[in-house]
Amino acid sequence: MLNQTSVTEFLLLGVTDSQELWPFLFVVFLAIYLINVAGNGAILMIVICDPKLHSPMYFFLGNLSCLDICYSTVTLPKMLENLISPNKTISFVGCISQLHLFHFLGSTETILLAVMAFDRFVAICKPLRYTLIMNHQRCAQMAGTVWVIGFFHALLHSIMSSNLNFCGSNHIHHFFCDVKPLIELACGNTELNEWLLNTVTGTIAIGSFSLTLLSYLYIILYLFLKTCSCSMLHKALSTCASHFMVVALFYVPVLVTYARPSSGSSIDLERVIAIMYSVVTPVLNPLIYTLRNKDVKKALIRALR
Repeated sequence: MLNQTSVTEFLLLGVTDSQELWPFLFVVFLAIYLINVAGNGAILMIVICDPKLHSPMYFFLGNLSCLDICYSTVTLPKMLENLISPNKTISFVGCISQLHLFHFLGSTETILLAVMAFDRFVAICKPLRYTLIMNHQRCAQMAGTVWVIGFFHALLHSIMSSNLNFCGSNHIHHFFCDVKPLIELACGNTELNEWLLNTVTGTIAIGSFSLTLLSYLYIILYLFLKTCSCSMLHKALSTCASHFMVVALFYVPVLVTYARPSSGSSIDLERVIAIMYSVVTPVLNPLIYTLRNKDVKKALIRALR
């Protein structure tokens, strides 16, 4: 499937050209990565091991934690290596593999967040039918479908990117291999690749974000109309607001990156946006989605005893 090209490896230029910042950034990103793995790993462990957390909401949260660990692992270890190593190259096959895994996990998380919002919608707005609608079989089917869609979406981009012709510079102005930077290096016509990126990826991102937004808006309207207790209303709105904050932190940078043309985009801006959704958001997810949850706190305490 790989294209016959004169370029056999790429040079990842990293997050910044300022060498003085590399040691500092190494420490910062290493700390972030360790916190990400520890936080999401703890959540995943207790969701699997604690029977009291064997419910649809925590099942999807476990999937999210697994995704966040893998998502950051695709990019951060290579970034850390490049910050301390003079050799910043990545092979052609390694680059395409990183691109595939990044889009596989990223698009899977995008759709999963919409599924999680739907789960909260059913739990709050259809409480009497919740166990019927969100039964174990249906939850497993929904999660499996999300992962499959993410895989084939990424496979589309990896196949198309591997068939580009690279005959000039091999310098990627990014800290990981992505579709846009590769399109900018490619020789020949890349209109189909750009169309697939903007249309397919943009549709998945915008569609998932819209479904998530509608779910939370419907929840808020339902609570305002049906809930008489101010304390219950405040608690529910606080939960929805914190969840939606994580959703916005993930979706907005993705939409800015992939739902706009490649031409005229700032390299520095692209790097900052990529750090937001690939590094920062996975660390915030366990803090906002689960560690604020009383059931999870109790499960953590039980696990530590």
